[in-house]
Amino acid sequence: MKKLLELLSEEMGKAFEAAGYNAALGRVTRSNRPDLCEYQCNGAMAGAKQYGKPPIAIAAEVAERLQGSSVFCRAQAVAPGFLNLDLSAQYLAQVASEMRREPKFGLEPPEKTKKIIIDYGGANVAKPLHVGHIRSAVIGESIKRIDRYMGHEVIGDVHLGDWGLQMGLVITGVQERQPDLVYFDEAYQGEYPAEAPFTISELEEIYPAASAKSKEDPEYKARAMEATFKLQNGVRGYRALWKHILNVSVADLKKNYGSLNVEFDLWKGESDVHDRIPGMVAYLKENGYAYLSDGALVVDVKEETDAKEIPPCMILKSDGASLYNTTDLATIMERMEVYHPDEIAYVVDKRQELYFEQVFRCARRTKLVEPDTELKFLGFGTMNGADGKPFKTRDGGVMRLENLIQETKEEMYRKIREGRQMSEEEALAVAGQVAVSALKYGDLSNQASKDYVFDIDRFTSFEGDTGPYILYTIVRIKSILNKYVEQGGRLEGLSLQAAEDAGQGGTSAEKALEMELVQFNAMLPAAAEEAAPHKVCAYLYDLANAFNHFYHETKILGEEDSARRESLVALLILTRDVLETCIDLLGFSAPEKM
Repeated sequence: MKKLLELLSEEMGKAFEAAGYNAALGRVTRSNRPDLCEYQCNGAMAGAKQYGKPPIAIAAEVAERLQGSSVFCRAQAVAPGFLNLDLSAQYLAQVASEMRREPKFGLEPPEKTKKIIIDYGGANVAKPLHVGHIRSAVIGESIKRIDRYMGHEVIGDVHLGDWGLQMGLVITGVQERQPDLVYFDEAYQGEYPAEAPFTISELEEIYPAASAKSKEDPEYKARAMEATFKLQNGVRGYRALWKHILNVSVADLKKNYGSLNVEFDLWKGESDVHDRIPGMVAYLKENGYAYLSDGALVVDVKEETDAKEIPPCMILKSDGASLYNTTDLATIMERMEVYHPDEIAYVVDKRQELYFEQVFRCARRTKLVEPDTELKFLGFGTMNGADGKPFKTRDGGVMRLENLIQETKEEMYRKIREGRQMSEEEALAVAGQVAVSALKYGDLSNQASKDYVFDIDRFTSFEGDTGPYILYTIVRIKSILNKYVEQGGRLEGLSLQAAEDAGQGGTSAEKALEMELVQFNAMLPAAAEEAAPHKVCAYLYDLANAFNHFYHETKILGEEDSARRESLVALLILTRDVLETCIDLLGFSAPEKM
């Protein structure tokens, strides 16, 4: 199904052609003055010089050809040469009806489907998720869902931090607490215990304590580095203990990400490419890409057009140790060999832009990716407190993500219990569902690259541009549809008609609602192309506002004409379905009642 603007431009192009002008001049856009008209065409202005005529004369001729059009109920030429256009109610209803019949509301598949890997989340094992992790998780999840809905094959990878010195610190911390564990007996040849010798709570205590001690105690840091060396060189007990750390951490991470409806297809980590690094380094050396600089192995990535200095990409430090660059390049190499993606996108803090510029250039220069493989940096801003600084707890610490989620649930529970008759069990369930919408919509409604202020009072409000407002709108529609069924109505087989066709006068609010609905299959490709979930949020808010205005202006179940009532119910069903599709793309869902 073509986008509405394409259909309108085709109709306008025919009118230009019928008047003796180039059909390409018939490009139609939404009006920038909705108080004057719904759509506009400025082609007569562009054609004036080409045809040596005043633009108003061209516009008047074209408007004349549109009299009696089944698409436009009004086509008016206005000085100095604009064409003001309003859609026919019958035509608009016809387009909305086609949306109801078509898969995905008539969304056209992309010209070329792609295989896309999205790297988001960025969690570290043995550490709790904190508020700094929320943006990567919810933005990446939404982009993944949008791309999948468009028809692409999308793989989401959390890319865990599960290697390096941090693992050595955790292992050393465990050894300090439990020195007699069998994992530290290098002469031991038996099977290791199936159960981990620690809980996630203990792990989360161990890492910060070990990290702090290593900064004050050189001997302790040396032990941690030795533990890292043993782990990375395959010492059995250290590998077995590391697997326990990984399993306990991943189980907790899945629980916390799951509470935000965030799911990953791959739980790969830095460790997965450790064994690839020697081969990659040899390849870079043998092909003349890498050279030694002050003992470190580097690859030049500067370009003649650079306005500022871009440092070389370091592959190995002077002591031979690898870095994040090394791991990320090896991960790109693995992804290309195993998955052959057309695109790899990274959803990370925008302050890492220079780092990823180096990595991307290095991957291209060294031919680790195909020439037409896209490498995308999707940088996001910070979530700030009311003071404009990165969000902190009341005592100035970094808030755990699960605590933020819990606080939001408690605030939603309080608001739900205040004004609604609902059992405690039901209120808790609804509060949890609505809290996720508050957090995710509060984040995603902002352009990803910009910072935003976390405001729990505003995000949890049932009024304004918020997740709870969107859900309340959906629940309102569900309630009307349920009443319609209770009154003996059926939701199947209903046809959506223009108000005039149903034998009754329609309302401007009804037309405005249909006008918003038919924008769906133009909005979503733009959101996908720009990796911009905020465009889905903006559409949702406009659609919810249009519905609520329609609801207050229109008798629906009280409508006496049965054909008219059925048409209104069909319009409600389409609105509900589009709203629910959009919130699913953002990663949350609506309860049955609120």
